Amino acid sequence: QVQLVESGGGLVQAGGSLGLSCAASGRTFTTYTMDWFRQAPGKEREFVAAISWTDWTGGNTVYSDSVKGRFTISGNPVRNTVTLRMNSLKPEDTAVYYCHLRTPRASEYWGQGTQVTVAS
Repeated sequence: QVQLVESGGGLVQAGGSLGLSCAASGRTFTTYTMDWFRQAPGKEREFVAAISWTDWTGGNTVYSDSVKGRFTISGNPVRNTVTLRMNSLKPEDTAVYYCHLRTPRASEYWGQGTQVTVAS
């Protein structure tokens, strides 16, 4: 059974930094995308950033406009892990952040979510 386990998050002052990590277990993926999504209270879940691997190579990244230049996604393709480094955090970044993994065969998995709170 595939599981995504997230760590990190917490409370930070505006302008500060936080890091999130996510590790997949239960199966080894070689061609896949790992994403971060977030959901603020009363809002829909939205895409944050993604990193893609093909046969453990590539590492192509995509960011939403709202985090571009402030957040950095990276990962270890062999270990099936992903990290999101968040800098210059704003109160509007407050949300539950979810790790997500998807494969070309449309399999997808979600983490349980981790809270990020940015105080003004």
